[in-house]
Amino acid sequence: MYKRYQVLLNDWLADMIKTIANKYDISFSEVIRVSLCIIYGESLKLAFPKCKYGITQKDKLEVVKKNRKELGVASEELHNFFSKVYFETRKTIECWQAEHEKELKRIEKKAAQ
Repeated sequence: MYKRYQVLLNDWLADMIKTIANKYDISFSEVIRVSLCIIYGESLKLAFPKCKYGITQKDKLEVVKKNRKELGVASEELHNFFSKVYFETRKTIECWQAEHEKELKRIEKKAAQ
């Protein structure tokens, strides 16, 4: 399910990811995966309004607010949030892929005419 890739990061970005990983007791890779999912989900939602992304600002703010109040986020709650992020991002990416395929077919059809 997972593939291994090598990614070069600036020191400041790697430091930020390490800090988050240590604070929430999650892996460096998990921080990167969740971050990418949120970024792609939000971006695709904006670029392709047909593709819905089920993670709301409210969802994200709840996690941030609990962190700011230094109550911490229960590990189970955090992992439930991550699961929701992964699920919603996958749905959004699948929608985008379908829209992309349609666009390619339209382009090929125009080129053939």
